[in-house]
Order: sequence, then C-alpha cells, then structure tokens
Amino acid sequence: MDVFTLTPVPMCWSLGADDLAAYTARQLQMFSTDSRGVPPLRLACYMKETIMRVERCFQNIRRKYFFDGQHTLFNHLHGDHYAIYLYYLSNTVYRLGRDEELAQQLFLLNKALHGIDLFYAVSMPDVFLLVHPVGTVLGNATYGNYFVAYQNCGIGSLEDGRYPVFAGENVLFARACILGNCHVGRNVILGANAFVLNSDIPNDCTVVGNYPHCRTLPLTKGVIERIFR
Repeated sequence: MDVFTLTPVPMCWSLGADDLAAYTARQLQMFSTDSRGVPPLRLACYMKETIMRVERCFQNIRRKYFFDGQHTLFNHLHGDHYAIYLYYLSNTVYRLGRDEELAQQLFLLNKALHGIDLFYAVSMPDVFLLVHPVGTVLGNATYGNYFVAYQNCGIGSLEDGRYPVFAGENVLFARACILGNCHVGRNVILGANAFVLNSDIPNDCTVVGNYPHCRTLPLTKGVIERIFR
C-alpha cells in the first residue's frame, strides 16, 4: 500500500540529530551493565536514516501532539513519539546489519521506558502510530500502513507459528488481541477488549466481542479520516 503525504509541512524537532543521539546514548548507559557504555558516535551513523523514517511516518499523522495545524512535531519527552523513534532506530540498526547488540539494547530500552514489546526485527510499516502503548506486544505479523495500537494490545502466533496479516488502515483499541492465522481487511477497527483467533475479518468494519462470538459492525468513519493525513 502506498504512503501518501497530502501536503508536506515543516517538521519541528525538540532535539537535533546529534543531541538526540547523545540523549539516547545516556539512557542506554543507565540501563547497561557494560561500564564502557554506548558512545553517541556509535548511534550517529544510524541517525540520518532513522530521522528520515520518523519524518515520513509523522508527516502522515494528524493527531494532537503530532501536528499543530502548521507543523509536524517530534518531542523526545513525549512517550509515544519516543517509543516510535526507538523502534525505528533499533530496526534501522538491525536492517543495516552492523551491530545487532546495539539493536538489542535499543529494543530493551524501549521496553524499559514504555512497557512495549516491539522487537527490532519486526517489520513495522512506513506509517504507524502507538498510543500510550504500555503493555502492548506487537509480534512478527505482517503490518500494512496506517496501523495503530493502543495500550495493552497483543498480536502473536499459536504453536504453528502463523501470525496475523493486516491489509492496512487498522486500529487496535485498548486490550484488543489478535492471534494466529488471521487476515484482517483494510479499514478495520478492533474495539476495546476484542479477541480474535484464527479468523479472517472483511474490509470496512469494527470488530467487537471475543472468539468464537466476535461480531462485525459497519464503520461510520474510516481509519485514515480519523487519525491520518
């Protein structure tokens, strides 16, 4: 699915690339048992690509704190912003294949700071949103663009190792859980506390209830219209 930005707007960063790398390095040092720590230069070579990925993602989000009507915003002191940044940084390190130990450290830092389990090897899309994601576990599913997860959500597999596939424009509200061989259509919302297991979901609906008694309801407003630009 293509990513679009209707009208690119200026991006305001609370810290420049060098200061952000130094800030993250100091946090890694706090959680590390290695007395050598992580020098900012070890992160610096990954910052350009990471910042590009964050900008591409945030430019498509129109929610409060991400967009003020004139500018796209990144604030290192905003937990949702910083959780997305740490994922992109850890995944960028992993994808470039130079320093998997650093990718592991960044994954664990994200888990420690925000309570989210989003492994550095998981392929998140170009545009996604985490909303105060404490307790959320995003497993190795296939994620389409315009994906949103709120707190305490769970995505994973059963013993056969098959994960859900999301077509795109999908929202999981608080405590929604989807496991196993599931194909989730486009423009689908999982309501709070919904539980889906080894089931397919059609396009353009809201899912409520728990397996095997889930119900689908028509959407009154699309995912992109609700959240994205």
